[in-house]
Amino acid sequence: MYEKYKDANFEILSVAADGQGPEVVKPYTEGTTFTTVVDENNVLINLFGFKMVPNGIFLDEEGTIRMIKEGFKLDNPENIKAVEQLLHKEVEKVEFDGGSPKSGQSDLQQQLAQTKYKLGMEYAKQGRNDEALKELDDACLLDPDNFTIRKQRWYIRFPEKFSPEIEFEWQQGQLEREKEEEERHRNQGLICGPDGCFLPST
Repeated sequence: MYEKYKDANFEILSVAADGQGPEVVKPYTEGTTFTTVVDENNVLINLFGFKMVPNGIFLDEEGTIRMIKEGFKLDNPENIKAVEQLLHKEVEKVEFDGGSPKSGQSDLQQQLAQTKYKLGMEYAKQGRNDEALKELDDACLLDPDNFTIRKQRWYIRFPEKFSPEIEFEWQQGQLEREKEEEERHRNQGLICGPDGCFLPST
């Protein structure tokens, strides 16, 4: 897409969000014809409330947001059509059904989840993996739909799934397994939070 429209006042800025740092994502950005930066602190994800990657944001020449799509994919014809409509000025704005970020958490809960995420990543950088996992597990309990937090937990627990290649199918299977286990906890009447799961008192 970039090669097709780069001479039509169209630019792509790719933002790689990974708390492990620039070196982790560098191999996946080499050879691209557009600019890629690394958002180590998930500033963009937190700003828009994204729970997964990749995502697409379309800005016009004045910096006005014309499209936000959580889960944007280049192999999705609907996603490509939306960008082309905006490029050709056929529409002023594109909105997707179920494509905008949503949150069921309170602001305080999300802030606590992000604080624990950042602390966990700092521990991970220091090689203190047990402490990192404790904070990341807490963050995941607070914000269970946040795929970025889950992925960092997996990165520490299952490094072989991320190098030399990232096993995306394994990630999908792991996500499904975790979601099923969490659903079982809910069906058993367990309440889960940063301190773990417990039965409510009656």
